[in-house]
Amino acid sequence: MSQSDPSNIPSSTDNIHIHLAISQDQDRKSTSSTMTVPPETTPVPPSVFTPGTSPRTDEPKPTPTSTAIPIPIPPTAKPAPENEGNSTKPLALPRLRFHVEDLTHTGSAVFLSSVQAPAVLTTSIESIHKHLYDISLSSPTTTTTISSHPPKPRVITLFLRDIPGVAYTTSSDLDPAHKEIHFSLSYIASIASSRQAHEITGVLLHELVHCYQWAAQGSAPGGLIEGIADWVRLRCDLAPPTWKQDNVPEKWDVGYSGTAYFLDYLERRFGDGTVLRVNEKLGKEKTYKEKAFWTELVGRPVEQLFEDYKETLPKKGEDEGKK
Repeated sequence: MSQSDPSNIPSSTDNIHIHLAISQDQDRKSTSSTMTVPPETTPVPPSVFTPGTSPRTDEPKPTPTSTAIPIPIPPTAKPAPENEGNSTKPLALPRLRFHVEDLTHTGSAVFLSSVQAPAVLTTSIESIHKHLYDISLSSPTTTTTISSHPPKPRVITLFLRDIPGVAYTTSSDLDPAHKEIHFSLSYIASIASSRQAHEITGVLLHELVHCYQWAAQGSAPGGLIEGIADWVRLRCDLAPPTWKQDNVPEKWDVGYSGTAYFLDYLERRFGDGTVLRVNEKLGKEKTYKEKAFWTELVGRPVEQLFEDYKETLPKKGEDEGKK
């Protein structure tokens, strides 16, 4: 790939900084090796969770020295529409960086042909702010806006790498305000062709939530953190077909889609902005204490809420009996 002349970059990129870094690892093993692919994203985290990160499935390999090549937003990627008649300030984006470790990998070709990274990253960040930080509650007479303040990462780098699993998010060792999303090239290559854009966008949205959510200074249950990330994905109509609400989890904080559907029940039961308030409270609490947290938030223990939720779901064998 030839190096682009920065002077030729369209002016529409002034508010976003995307860099493509391409490097080759000559000793990389053959991409035809078999990899066990889990059905969802980051693995179930430990009991103590670091704010804004997903647990690592492995330690990141040192990134080979490479040349950063600025790339413009494709002509078809339209900038985010402005809110006409709304005095709200435009969303401040972090510097967004994009690093492809192996351009010859099949997963790289799938990613680059399925989505436009600048548009996907920008739209996903806007969706996170909409659902977790700024929501308008309308009634026939008034409109109320609930708003809280998110963490402010200065840089988010997306790495496409041949790693086990699906994806994980972490902070840079040198700068906590620099978040890194590591996305498995082998997983991307395994996605069915009819679902590539949908799945890639959903995984990126989930991982970006980890860059912007609170976690009670790392004391919140990992299952709750992962559930909030999948809840945002659910709200954005990016749930994969493998998610099934009638698969009742054993615990409310099992994580991922199991907790996401429970959170969606709370959102419908207690009203729009409930999950926003959960995240907001996680930003204020120094230590997560389960009973006090939920009682103060919605007036009852989370275990009782989970039992109420299970009563709303079909019982096993109930559907078969109706046939």
